[in-house]
Amino acid sequence: MKAILTLLFVLFIGVAAQAQSSVVDIKEEVKVETMVMGIVTTTQTKEVVTEKNTEVARLYKFKNSRIKKALKFTTKRNKAKMA
Repeated sequence: MKAILTLLFVLFIGVAAQAQSSVVDIKEEVKVETMVMGIVTTTQTKEVVTEKNTEVARLYKFKNSRIKKALKFTTKRNKAKMA
């Protein structure tokens, strides 16, 4: 019974909202001024310059090996001391 009453209440609110919005639309008529604009058809072209330099790239077995080695650097003062 509660579900049926809830459904009827929701439908009633929906129908009332639709009826109210249609009354407002009939009263107000808004006229819009239109503007005519032309179409620009010019295009710009850019020249692409390609360089024919051949460079040699080194391939390492381990990625970032020099960086990892530098980050692992430790000194004597970094070690923990026994109290």
